[in-house]
Amino acid sequence: MSNDTNVDDTPEDPSEPTDDHDEDRRQGTDRSQDEEQVHGNEGPQGARSPLEEDGDRAERGSTDGVESGSESTTNDEDDIETVEDLGSTVDVDPGVEIDEENAEDDLLGGLQVDSTDDIEVPDRLVDQVIGQDEARDIIIKAAKQRRHVMMIGSPGTGKSMLAKAMSQLLPQEDLQDVLVYHNPDDGNAPKVRTVPAGKGEQIIDAHKEEARKRNQMRSILMWIIIAVVIVYALLAANILLGILAAGIIWLIFRYTSRGTDAMVPNMIVDNGDQRQAPFEDATGAHAGALLGDVRHDPFQSGGMETPSHDRVEPGSIHKSNKGVLFVDEINTLDIRTQQKLMTAIQEGEFAITGQSERSSGAMVQTEPVPCDFVMIAAGNLDAMENMHPALRNRVKGYGYEVYMDDTIEDTPEMRRKYARFVAQEVERDGRLPHFTDDAVEELILEAKRRSGRKNHLTLHFRSLGGLVRVAGDIARAEDREYTTRDDVLQAKQRSRSIEQQLADDYIERRKDYELQVTEEAVEGRVNGLAVMGEDSGIMLPVMAEIAPAQGGGQVIATGKLQEMAEESVQNVSAIIKKFSDVDLSEKDIHIQFVQAGQQGVDGDSASITVATAVISALEDIPIDQSVAMTGSLSVRGDVLPVGGVTHKIEAAAKAGCDTVIIPKANEQDVMIEDEYEEMVDIIPCSNISEVLDVALEGEPKKDSLVDRLKQITGTALDRQQPVGGSNPSPQ
Repeated sequence: MSNDTNVDDTPEDPSEPTDDHDEDRRQGTDRSQDEEQVHGNEGPQGARSPLEEDGDRAERGSTDGVESGSESTTNDEDDIETVEDLGSTVDVDPGVEIDEENAEDDLLGGLQVDSTDDIEVPDRLVDQVIGQDEARDIIIKAAKQRRHVMMIGSPGTGKSMLAKAMSQLLPQEDLQDVLVYHNPDDGNAPKVRTVPAGKGEQIIDAHKEEARKRNQMRSILMWIIIAVVIVYALLAANILLGILAAGIIWLIFRYTSRGTDAMVPNMIVDNGDQRQAPFEDATGAHAGALLGDVRHDPFQSGGMETPSHDRVEPGSIHKSNKGVLFVDEINTLDIRTQQKLMTAIQEGEFAITGQSERSSGAMVQTEPVPCDFVMIAAGNLDAMENMHPALRNRVKGYGYEVYMDDTIEDTPEMRRKYARFVAQEVERDGRLPHFTDDAVEELILEAKRRSGRKNHLTLHFRSLGGLVRVAGDIARAEDREYTTRDDVLQAKQRSRSIEQQLADDYIERRKDYELQVTEEAVEGRVNGLAVMGEDSGIMLPVMAEIAPAQGGGQVIATGKLQEMAEESVQNVSAIIKKFSDVDLSEKDIHIQFVQAGQQGVDGDSASITVATAVISALEDIPIDQSVAMTGSLSVRGDVLPVGGVTHKIEAAAKAGCDTVIIPKANEQDVMIEDEYEEMVDIIPCSNISEVLDVALEGEPKKDSLVDRLKQITGTALDRQQPVGGSNPSPQ
C-alpha cells in the first residue's frame, strides 16, 4: 500500500498487508504517523491503522534495541575473551584457602573447605562446564561469529549444557517477534511480518482495540436497525415477521463481524519477555514441531472456519531465530526433515505449511518465516553414519566439529573443579543437603574409578550427578544437615545399574547351582571375565574339548560369538598351531562359552581365556579354578590391553576367585574398591607363557610347556611391547 492511500477519499481496508507496504517496510521509507494508535487511541481522519504502522514501529524499535543492548553486549564479550577465563578457578567464601603445597596429594586439590556450602557456583553455564576445554573454546568462538557446531561424544559429557551456555553468550538486541496476517487476496497464503521483540504485543493490542471499536459500532448499528424493524412490525401489526427479520439481521451482522476479527494478526513467536537469545531443544522432534505446522480446521465453510493465519504454528527453527537450535541424536531425524533443515540453515528463513497431506492445513503456506539460528547438532559416534551428508557438510563448512572427551587428566585444579561440580548439582537441585569434605572426596575417588584410566577422571557427569542426587536423597530422608561419606557409599550400592544388578544376580545363582568351580583343577576349563554394559563385571567360564576330526580339522566355537570374538578365536588357533606337536588337521577343537546369554560374546578380551582352555585340553594339563583372567592375544602371543579391568576384577572377587590375571598394560588402570583388595591377588602378564605359568597346574608337564612357549613368544615381546594407550575392547 502506498503512502498516497492515506489521503484517498475512499481508502482500501487498512488491515490488508500488501506487497507495496512490505516493500516500503523493507526499504525503510519515512512515514509520518500518529503514535497514539499503538495505545488504541483514535487518530484523525485519514490516519493510518496499526497494521500500516507496524513497519515503522519495527524500524524505530530495532534502532532502540541496538542502542539499549550495545553496552551489555560489549561487557559480555570482555568477560569471555579467552577460554582460560572460564571456570579456571574455584571461588570460595572469604577466609577459605587453598593449600598449594599439599594440593597434589589432597583429593580436594588443596581446597580447604568443610562442605560444598563454602564453594561459590558461577552464574553462567559456560563457567560451570568442567573438563571440555576445547569444546568450550569452540562454543565461545562460534557464539561470537555465529557458527554452527556439531558435538560428537558419549552421553552425559556436557553437550546439552554447552548448547545452553551458547545461548547465554549470543547477543540479545536483535530478537524479533513474528506476526502472521490474513491475506485478503489469498487466504491460504498468510503474510508474515517481523518486529523488534516486545513490539508484537503492542501491535496485537492495537489491532484488538481497533477490532473492538469496529464491533462496537457495528453492534450499535445492528441494534438500531433491529429496533426500527421491531417498531415497524408493531405498527404493521405483524410481530412474527418483525421477530424473523430481526433474527436475520442479527445473523447477518454476526457473520460479517468475523471478517473484522480475522484482521487481528497471530503472533507465532513472542520474544517480549526473553532476556537472552532463545534456546530450543528439538531433540526427537517430529517434522511439525521442528519445521512448523498449520492446524487442521474441521469447519472449512459456512462462516464457521478459522482463518488460516490463526492456525499457523511455529516450529523450533522459527522459535530459535537469533538464538540456538539444539538437536541431539540428529541421525534419528527423518532424511527429508534433515533436507528441509538444511534449507532453513542455508536460506535463513522457512515457510510454514501443513505437514499432513490429509489436513486442511496442507493447503496453507505462509510467506517465509525468519529462522536465522545457530544450530548445535549432537550425537554419539553412530550419529555421523545416518546424518545427511549435505547437512553435515553445511555444518562443517560454516562451523566446527568437536569430539567430547570421556576422561581428563587428574590434577589438583580438576579435583577442585569436581568439588565445585558437587556444589553445582546441590544448588541446581535445590533440595539436597550440602556435602561434607569427605563425601566429596569419595565422589572424586568414584570419578577416578569410573574413568577406567590411571591418573584420569571421568567426564560422564550425568551419571556422576545421579550418584550425587541419590546420596543427597539418603541424607535428606534422615533429615541430616549434611551429606556424609557413608551416604555416598550407600548411594553407590543403591544406584547400581541394571547390568550390575543382573551380574550380581547371575553370580549368586551360579553359586547356588554349583556352576562356578573355584577350588579344584580342571582340564580345558577357564574362568574368563567380561563386562555387561559399561560398569558391571561378570565371570564367564570357557570350556575346550579336543575330538577326532570327521573331515579336515577345524575350530568350532559356540556361545553366540560376535565378529570380534570369532576373530580372536582364529588368532588363538594360530598360536596353538605354532607351538603344538599335535597334528591339528586330524583334530576338531570345540570351544564353548558357558552361559553367554542371549547377547552372546563380543570383543576379543577372552582371547587368553580361549587359548589357555585349548592348550590345557591339548596337553592334558589341568587349570587352577581359583584363577580368573582377561586379556586380548596377538597372533605372536602378546597379551594386549582390554577395557573394564576394574569391574572384571571385582566380579572375580565376588565369585570367590583368589587370583586374577590381567594384561600388564592394564596394570595402571586398576582402581578396585577397598573391600576387594584383600580378596584377590592381581597378576599382570605380558605374554601367553606367563599366563600359563600362573594358571596351569602339574609341574613337570607345565614347566616343559611354558619353556617351549617362551622360546616362541619371548623374542616377539622383547622387540615390541604392547602399548597401553591403545583402544581396548570393552569386553
